[in-house]
Amino acid sequence: MLRLEPRPAASPLAELLTPFIAVLLTMAAGGLLFAILGKDPGQAIDTIFIAPIFDAYSRGEILIKAAPLVLIALGLSFGFRAGIWNIGAEGQYVMGAIAGSAVALAFWNVEGVWLLPLMALAGMAGGCLWAMIPAILKVRFNANEILVSLMLVYVAGFFLSAMVSGPLRDPQGFNFPQSRLFHDSARLPVLIENSRVHVGVLVALLAVVIAQVLLTRHLFGFNVRLLGEAPRAAAFAGVSAPRLTIVCLALSGSLAGLAGIFEVAGPVGQLQPSLPAGYGFTAIIVAFLGRLSPVGILLAGLVMALTYIGGETAQFSLGIPKAAISVFQGMLLFFLLAADLLTRYRVVRIRRGDI
Repeated sequence: MLRLEPRPAASPLAELLTPFIAVLLTMAAGGLLFAILGKDPGQAIDTIFIAPIFDAYSRGEILIKAAPLVLIALGLSFGFRAGIWNIGAEGQYVMGAIAGSAVALAFWNVEGVWLLPLMALAGMAGGCLWAMIPAILKVRFNANEILVSLMLVYVAGFFLSAMVSGPLRDPQGFNFPQSRLFHDSARLPVLIENSRVHVGVLVALLAVVIAQVLLTRHLFGFNVRLLGEAPRAAAFAGVSAPRLTIVCLALSGSLAGLAGIFEVAGPVGQLQPSLPAGYGFTAIIVAFLGRLSPVGILLAGLVMALTYIGGETAQFSLGIPKAAISVFQGMLLFFLLAADLLTRYRVVRIRRGDI
C-alpha cells in the first residue's frame, strides 16, 4: 500500500521547476491525446507551442490574449494568497465590460480623451461592485465565497444577454443582440502598426510592476501573506480578516472589470453576447502556474495565451476539435497541482502489518 507523508521542507528548486515540469508533462500528454484523435502529435505540438512564436502577427495576438489573463490573475493572486477564493472573476469581467460599454454608448457621438479613462473607471467599478456581493455575504453571513462568486458568473451572463437584447442593443443593428460599434474615442489606441496590439498591454505590464511592489514592499502585501499562511498570528498582529477579505475581493473584481472593458474597447469594439471567453476561469490556472507571483503570472499568461492562439490555428489547419484544446489547458492545471503535491509530500510504501 502507498501513503503520502509530508516532507520536512519543500525544496525551493523543486518549487521553481514545478511549472516547467507541468508544461512538459502537458505537452507529452497532449501529444498522446492528439495521437488518439488521429493527428500527428509532433505537428500538433509545433502548431500550438512553436509556430506562433515565429509569426509576427501571432506574437501580437498572444500579447492581446495575455493582457486580460494577466490582469485577472493578478487580482485573484492576492485573494488566493490570503485564503480568499474568488472563483467568479468571469462574472466580474462581464459586468465590468457592461458598465464600461454603457459609458461608451452614452457618449457614442462625443469625442474626447477623457472618454477612455471614464470607461476604465466604470469597468473597474462594475467588476468591483459585482465582487462585493460575495465579499459582503462572506463577511456578514459567513457564506462560502466560492459558491456565491461562481453562481454569480451565470447571473452576469444572463444580464449581458438582457443588456445587448434591450437597453444597449444597436438601434440600427437589424435586431441582432449586440451594441453599436464604439466611436474611435472609445477604442484603445493601437501600439504596433499593422497589428491589433493596444495600450491595454502596457497597462497589464504596469499592473505587474505595481502588484510586485505591493506584494514585496508594502504592508498590504505582508498582511495578505500573513493571513493566508498564519491566520491566528494575523489576528494577534491586528490584521482584520473581514476587512482584508473585502479589499482583496474588491481588488480582484476591479482588475477583472478592467480586463473586461479592455476586451470590448480593444479587439472586439462593441458589446456582444459572446463576450464571455472563459478568461476568468483560465486566469485561475495562470495564477497558480505563475506561483501567485506577479512576474510568474506574466510569464504564465504568455504561455496560456500561446495555447489559445496556437489552439485556434490547430483547429483550422489540423482539424483538432475546440474541446480538445480546452482539455489540453485543463491538463496543465492537473499536472501543476500533481507536481505541487509531490513537492510537499512523498509517496511511501507501507506494509499491511504496519497499519
